[in-house]
Amino acid sequence: MRLVSLAALLLASATPALAQTAAPVGVPADVPVPPTYPATPPRLIVAISVDQFSADLFAEYRARFTSGFARLMQGAVFPSGYQSHAATETCPGHSTILTGSRPSRTGIIANDWIDQRSTARPDHKVYCAEDERVAGSTFKDYTVSDAHLMVPTLGERMKAADPRTRVVSVAGKDRAAVMMGGHKVDELWWFGKDGFTSYAGRRMPPVVARANAAVARQIATAQPAMTLPTFCQPLARAVRVGDKTIGTGRFARAAGDVAGFRRSPEYDAAVLALAAGLIQDMKLGQGPQTDIISIGASATDYVGHGYGTEGSEMCLQLTSLDQSLGEFFKVLDATGVDYQVVLTADHGGSDASERLAHHAVPDAVRQDAELTVEGVGKAIGQKLGIAGPVLFGGVNGDVWYDIGLTPAQKAAVEREAIAIFTAHPQTQAVFTRAQIMATTVPGTPPETWSLIERARASYYPPRSGDLLVAMKPRVLTLPHPVVGSAVATHGSFWDYDRRVPILFWRKGQGGFEEPFGVETVDILPTLAATIHLPVPRNEIDGRCLDLDPGKARPAGKRCGEPGPVGQMSFGPHVHAVGAATSDVRHLPGTLTAPAGSDRDQRVSNLRTPGPSRFAPTATPSPV
Repeated sequence: MRLVSLAALLLASATPALAQTAAPVGVPADVPVPPTYPATPPRLIVAISVDQFSADLFAEYRARFTSGFARLMQGAVFPSGYQSHAATETCPGHSTILTGSRPSRTGIIANDWIDQRSTARPDHKVYCAEDERVAGSTFKDYTVSDAHLMVPTLGERMKAADPRTRVVSVAGKDRAAVMMGGHKVDELWWFGKDGFTSYAGRRMPPVVARANAAVARQIATAQPAMTLPTFCQPLARAVRVGDKTIGTGRFARAAGDVAGFRRSPEYDAAVLALAAGLIQDMKLGQGPQTDIISIGASATDYVGHGYGTEGSEMCLQLTSLDQSLGEFFKVLDATGVDYQVVLTADHGGSDASERLAHHAVPDAVRQDAELTVEGVGKAIGQKLGIAGPVLFGGVNGDVWYDIGLTPAQKAAVEREAIAIFTAHPQTQAVFTRAQIMATTVPGTPPETWSLIERARASYYPPRSGDLLVAMKPRVLTLPHPVVGSAVATHGSFWDYDRRVPILFWRKGQGGFEEPFGVETVDILPTLAATIHLPVPRNEIDGRCLDLDPGKARPAGKRCGEPGPVGQMSFGPHVHAVGAATSDVRHLPGTLTAPAGSDRDQRVSNLRTPGPSRFAPTATPSPV
């Protein structure tokens, strides 16, 4: 079977000439690298979030990257970016990336929370990217909405300054697309049950229809195992987790297996292909204004949850994503548009406890089943003679008291809950609402924050819990026995979940690496500086990062103001950033496949030829 890329199918019909481009994937060797950042604004901002792409994974694989990630590493590299808050989940993390604000300001305190006052649902659960006021909606069958995001995104600010700006958001997850796109978008698409979808009533552009048709064909086609690159082979060790075996997977799947499609490099390939198609069809970056597209690559998170972070599965996922990103950038190069890329993540992640125990981390354990909010609440209710649930909560650390409790009952329940949680050997700390609200979000570097300061950065009183419980390091909040498909997770207070890379790249930009800690909330003011967009400091939490590796900004100049020779002034570097704040299965390879290529056969319709390390498993035949 001849290899056919999903992106090639999309882009050939959008712009046939792109299928013939053979531009190199990496950074062109003949492009001079000046010591300053370009003075003119870019015409297109490309903001990419790789879900669960921790700083640890970036460090582990950066020497293996040869394509898209390798290009980004030629720009400004901040390997210790921080989702500085405690709620290291997908929705809060994505809400920081293009708003410049922490969850305490965005209002997105978790993936979901308990609202006992404004929802009549029996479980009182509200999803971060829904409108629970819509009649008939439930927590599991919700109506996607931006209603809970309380601040504007960069795209909204750009559109307010220049209404001609086009704002586009594409992601594997609805919450990623919504939180990065914001309230005023021209196109917003996420992958639904079996294809890309959007808000009710939104017209589907032809490129999305083509994407869905190609995805449907791909899902309907069974896929054999991917060829494992040599450097991935040492990671291919079987580990038993409950009734599952992880560590040796290579993304073989049956025809029609949508879950397997999501949990493989195919998924990100489809998202990047659609993003490239929208850029082409909408001619983003080709007008007088600057446009913006945000892209949520979600497969790394599905792989991390389903297989953990240290097996053959993650190795294949990240090396495949590297190739897909490279080919996505090649498509952008062919447009001739001056584009600025930023890539980061919504949170990090931890490996499965069982494999960590094999890797000399014997104190890595799963949370005791008895430590669930439901179990603790039941015990308290029985002891105090109080009927009902007493406590509400999930696995994110927030605990809510039943609002039907009398003040005396509430005080008694709080005492008992603190005592039970604190006494458990897996608990690190328990914070009350009063303690958290009495804490000021610090202006010091994020790696120095105390646990309660991290909690405060996540805390929005109308939505957050009455208690916040922090587990000890290496306690995985997926209790025994493992139920469902997830074997590993994130969401802790600890740096393995907080630290993420932040990479900026633009053609003509000088490169450097700054190891000191910065924050994802610094991305918005940094990008705003590149397009000369003023952002009031009292409206955001982040500070502008210096993308100019040359001279520091002139004395008295604020970040983003023109320097004496018309150059952009970002500086100084991280010593200012760390100071007080302002209170396609990868393709792998090409999206447009050269004729006659014969890379690993695993992704027949989504994947195209790649580096020689992906040895083909069969000789492709003509279509």
